[in-house]
Amino acid sequence: MHTIQAARLKTGVSVDDIPAPVPQAAGSTLLIRGRALIMWDPKAPPGTKKLDAIDTDQITPATDCVSEGLETLDERWKAGSFRHLMPDFRARVHRGETFLVAGDRFAIGSSREMSPAGLKGVAEEVGLELVIIAGQNMGDIFRRNSFNLGLHVVQCPEAVADAKDGDEFTFDPVSRAIVNVTQGMSYTPVPLSTKEEEIRRGGGIFAVGRREFRASIEQAPSLDWADESLASGMTTTEQIMWAHRVDRDVTRADFKPGVTLRAYADLLPASDGTAPFSIHTFNQITGGRTIDPRQAAVANDHFVFTGKDEDNKQTSIGSAFATIHGMGKPYYASPGDGIFHFYFPEQGLVMPGQFIPGADSHSRAYGAYGAVGIGVGSTTLGFGWSTGYIYVTMAKQRRVSFVGRLNPWVGGKDIVLELLRRWGAKQSQGMSVEFVDAARQLPMVSRNTIANMMAEAEALNGIFAPDETTQEWYRAKGITALPYPMVRPGANAVYEIDEVFDLGDVAPMIAKPFSPGNAFHAGDVAKERITFDKAMIGSCTNGSYDDLLQAALVLRAARGGGRMKAATEFKVFPGSGGVGRQIETPDARLGGESIAEVFRSVGAVIRQSWCGPCFGQGEDALDPGQRAITSFNRNWQNRMGYGGEGFLASPSVVAASAMLGYMAGPEELGIEWNPDVFGV
Repeated sequence: MHTIQAARLKTGVSVDDIPAPVPQAAGSTLLIRGRALIMWDPKAPPGTKKLDAIDTDQITPATDCVSEGLETLDERWKAGSFRHLMPDFRARVHRGETFLVAGDRFAIGSSREMSPAGLKGVAEEVGLELVIIAGQNMGDIFRRNSFNLGLHVVQCPEAVADAKDGDEFTFDPVSRAIVNVTQGMSYTPVPLSTKEEEIRRGGGIFAVGRREFRASIEQAPSLDWADESLASGMTTTEQIMWAHRVDRDVTRADFKPGVTLRAYADLLPASDGTAPFSIHTFNQITGGRTIDPRQAAVANDHFVFTGKDEDNKQTSIGSAFATIHGMGKPYYASPGDGIFHFYFPEQGLVMPGQFIPGADSHSRAYGAYGAVGIGVGSTTLGFGWSTGYIYVTMAKQRRVSFVGRLNPWVGGKDIVLELLRRWGAKQSQGMSVEFVDAARQLPMVSRNTIANMMAEAEALNGIFAPDETTQEWYRAKGITALPYPMVRPGANAVYEIDEVFDLGDVAPMIAKPFSPGNAFHAGDVAKERITFDKAMIGSCTNGSYDDLLQAALVLRAARGGGRMKAATEFKVFPGSGGVGRQIETPDARLGGESIAEVFRSVGAVIRQSWCGPCFGQGEDALDPGQRAITSFNRNWQNRMGYGGEGFLASPSVVAASAMLGYMAGPEELGIEWNPDVFGV
């Protein structure tokens, strides 16, 4: 069984060989000067509104997230900075527009550390420093990545509101004070926690890691679960984080939203896309050959089937690292083994009560299994591989209690799309979200989808407290002994927002571009007769056997109604190689056909298990002007391919749409709901 391990020194290495920590160096005290570079909202009258919700796909397009070698990590990242959103960004920074001003929710989305590294590098290549001034609710992963790398980021809605093109600004790197010199206005940004300030002023994550490396080897990890009295006032997330805290002098009074603490990690997973910078960080902190990477796992799922030499070079970095350190399956997954949010739980590496920071935003998916899964950047992960723990800032707590009865055809994707629609522009406000499935209507497949898409909800994490549904899932895998207590929220736990969500109000949904929250009832969308070029089912969000079975049942029913072939291009991406093999076996619910046979019978093509088309990579990426309906997790502008439009829906809705040739749910095919037939 996978458990937290103490540091393992390489053969011939002793603790005495590890350099003693050096004193913290003082950061720069020089005032930074520059002019405003404002990201204006193109939909508003010119010069009236700063652009909100700029995601990391727009900061660094996927095609520029390439690491061909550890010595030139940031070359492509610099070149790609705002490639499509602001093509002249690099030139403008080089001429002194070094105060980037944007609206609320800046840098939401993917964990790609290429974004802050590239932005910082663009200014540094001409001897300048970039300062980012944004409004409320900056993307939490980007924010941490920036501190780690020494990129100056501040949240100050007042400074954002006042800024005009050409304004001259100054930034004090000691106090973080901002002055709009042109307007004669001074601002105090949202403060940081004490630990965040230490990282920011202490030279970034490499320097902090070197200072803490030796002590982390000497201290054996251990967990400290709250007793019954203490746990009664804690949420599930809080109990897990309390148990994993490294510094036991953190008291209950200190343990509150906004505090940054060190927390032991049970698993620190990366993809081939994020691993190179994590490896670079690990090597910078440890020297590369002193210890085995701690709690490390790598899955090759992002750049593996593109056929590009540059992508093969990127994958080879992780492969060489695994060879050096003796990482084998399931901790090192080869191309086609699976998407890591799906593969690692499937392999039994994810358990209730764990804390799992993953170098991908959709690491929130582990909350479906009763673990605290959060998304982090590559440098945080590399720091964790070095020390066994990471720095994490606690968030406010939020609860969503599911009541009512599920409607026909409604599953996890419909529920989370409706939730995002209701939350609107504010989304989760960066909170930890606890889901309560009191009637146990939601199987693990639905919970996985909901927890996974807390990345799109901009939550720190989403979690279902482990219950009988959780235990049944593990028993089916032959796992009967779980390592940690079955933690549940305390009776006196406090939630910043406590809301009730009636499942009876949810219908099959379709999210239109360019936001998962831009969702509508599939029945209403059907009236619009929206056509498309591709239908795609799968991904880490909806790539399980049950997801694909639900779609196959719809296809089989459509065949029974006389529709024999899909009306458009149709592709299927299993969540893992194991699922890919499983869908080739007969299933009695399909009259003895296999899921794969049903898909192929209507003209669908089954691809390898990987993430490519979800973020615009490989032969199935969208071309300019193309439109697709998918069961993926985000449909932001240019996400599935530059100039393409992505729509999101459940596997059953995507399957129905593929047969119809326009977007609609199964009812549009004339299929009558029968829970004994379609209730997977």
